[in-house]
Amino acid sequence: MKHIAFDATPLVGDHISGIGYCEAGLVDAITRLHPELRYRYEYFSLRTPEEKVRRLAPFRKDNIPLKQAACSPLLYRAVSTLLPIPYAAFFGDWADITHFFNYIVPPGVHGKTVVTVHDMVIRAYPETVRFRTRQMLETGLQQSMERADAIVTDSEFSKQEINKYYPGYAHKIHVVPCGVDTERFHPVTDRAEIERVKAAHGIDGDYFLYLGTLEPRKNLERLIHSYALLCQKYPNAPKLVLAGGKGWMYDSIFETVTMLHLENRVMFPSYVPSEELAALYSGALAFLFPSLYEGFGMPPLEAMACGTPVLTSHTASLPEAVGNAAILVNPERLDSIMGGMQILLERPSLRKHMTTLGLQRAAEMTWDSAAETLFAVYESLLLT
Repeated sequence: MKHIAFDATPLVGDHISGIGYCEAGLVDAITRLHPELRYRYEYFSLRTPEEKVRRLAPFRKDNIPLKQAACSPLLYRAVSTLLPIPYAAFFGDWADITHFFNYIVPPGVHGKTVVTVHDMVIRAYPETVRFRTRQMLETGLQQSMERADAIVTDSEFSKQEINKYYPGYAHKIHVVPCGVDTERFHPVTDRAEIERVKAAHGIDGDYFLYLGTLEPRKNLERLIHSYALLCQKYPNAPKLVLAGGKGWMYDSIFETVTMLHLENRVMFPSYVPSEELAALYSGALAFLFPSLYEGFGMPPLEAMACGTPVLTSHTASLPEAVGNAAILVNPERLDSIMGGMQILLERPSLRKHMTTLGLQRAAEMTWDSAAETLFAVYESLLLT
């Protein structure tokens, strides 16, 4: 019986990002569809190990035990960039394949290794990357792709980007698209529940929604400027709700709202619990995601799964993710973003049509399908 280990680092942090939800979706599906293999989660923990066990609880199943190594993850990462301390010294020789979902493969892993490289933002838009992350990728990404037996990425666009910047690894790359959890993200038709969630976050009336990290790559300053143009034409335009945690270099986002005197029109809700997301998506007039660069872009799919019309960028992987089910705009032109918002505001019949197309698109993008594609990668490694 073959053994597959999953690096659980993206799942045990304070807040789970899209990388963590990508891992969770794939692991849940692959362990359910292929119980003939043995699996486990692996991670480092020195302080408060019980807290990490608690954070992993939503993603655990009976066939995914935990293997915890008593070491600081930050210390191991820092030291292993200078000294090749074997990963196997902590986790042994149990695994035939270990999958690292967050770009970096440490030295000395037993068996075969798979690494997920979600995008090439470090090369395409390095100025938008947090300093610590940029430092990690600049020092470790190429070495990780060299160590890996297989490289997984989220889209054909990202595959082309990796080939452009690192052509020597083209033979290792496999595309495994992301999926959407339609049990977690689905249309909420109970108006009372939608109003309850809106009230909990201080939202009243109609609203456009963005959901994601507040960071430069998401293009929120241009979105706010475009919204200001829309408000000039439509003084009673729906409010703009920018929901998500603060990432980095976010001060200018708030400054833009103040400069344009939109403090009463642009809202920044507090943390939105996972169980409220479907209602928040479902209550929005439309979902706006004019990001500059994405390796895949999960939020537009989540919005579609909730029946919400989507506006997103015509660049990077986003057209690949949304298919024909979204309004596509030029993320660098204010008139293009504003024009898309205007169309959504003026044409309820189009919004209804886009809801239908979006639900169909979300139904096509399942984690089960993605997991079978990933399992084929594992099988090819186990046979060599």
